[in-house]
Amino acid sequence: MDDIYYWLALLRVPRIGPIHFQALLSQYGDPRQVFERAPHDESVRRALPEAALHGLTNPDWRTAEADLAWAGRAGAHLLPLNDPRYPALLKEIHDPPPVLFVLGDIEALGARQVAIVGSRNPSPVGSDTALQFAAELARSGLVITSGLAIGIDGAAHRGAVTAGGRTIAVMGNGLDIVYPPRHRELAQRIRERGALVSEFPPGSQPLPECFPRRNRLISGLSLGTLVVEAAPRSGSLITARAALEQGREVFAIPGSIHNPRARGCHLLLRQGAKLVECAQDILEEVSPAGVMTPAAAQARNGPSATLETTAARVLESIDFAPTAIDALVERTGIAAERLYSILLTLEMSDHISPVPGGYARRR
Repeated sequence: MDDIYYWLALLRVPRIGPIHFQALLSQYGDPRQVFERAPHDESVRRALPEAALHGLTNPDWRTAEADLAWAGRAGAHLLPLNDPRYPALLKEIHDPPPVLFVLGDIEALGARQVAIVGSRNPSPVGSDTALQFAAELARSGLVITSGLAIGIDGAAHRGAVTAGGRTIAVMGNGLDIVYPPRHRELAQRIRERGALVSEFPPGSQPLPECFPRRNRLISGLSLGTLVVEAAPRSGSLITARAALEQGREVFAIPGSIHNPRARGCHLLLRQGAKLVECAQDILEEVSPAGVMTPAAAQARNGPSATLETTAARVLESIDFAPTAIDALVERTGIAAERLYSILLTLEMSDHISPVPGGYARRR
């Protein structure tokens, strides 16, 4: 019997999570030895719950075979911890998943990644900000990692995809299920432009307790985590704290003191997260030599090359003479509230300047 059967069977043993799995591997070397020797070891019998001992003596080979059959689908992969393709950064965390289930480009998992997370109920400005940061970071060669949730997660994935970059969605359920269902089309686009990944085997339902657990994978795969909008008690802050525990960078975007969605970001900033105002602030921390920064891309491709499509359209609507907000609303058809967010991005990236009477393009 192939070794992968033993990995999958051990993964299915009740009450054996990543930490117990690691401990058994450290003691016995590989899952085959765990099944053959652990049930007869008195110290193990004392340490493990009865359900786990029963699972070790009665392996669920049929389910392991079903998992392996799932991996035979086009674009599907199984990555046990001993696979050389297992992402190196994730392997460094305290409790790495024993097996990763992947749909899509397996090489994306080993690429340099930045996580973008935030509120499931963001403001329009927050959604635009996540989309724009994701697009700019993706154009700079980074993979954008998030959790496929509604809100900031979805905006981050869409920003990377529309920019022609790669993105990874870490799921809190088996990959035979798309959750939330409204993101079915987005999940397909992510699979085509990156990967869907989970530590949960096929058939695992999206239970509430699974999502905090998956958050450590989002941060563990990434060089740093950007929080766009978040409440003081939210899954996004769980991801940020996991990043800190894993020794990774944490970035936060400040907001209005009157915006309750900004309070989680302000809490992170007080705790030492790096305040960011543009993608370059993140690239300064995570970009190695050879990754193109937005400034370099602009120099090579022209002033609109690093901009998300909507922002580029707004830039083309701004004259070198002062252009009023009312004129921009009329020219672009974009509501003033959203327009201010885009103008702020254009100003921070030195494409425009605020002037009396509105904004003007830089020469």
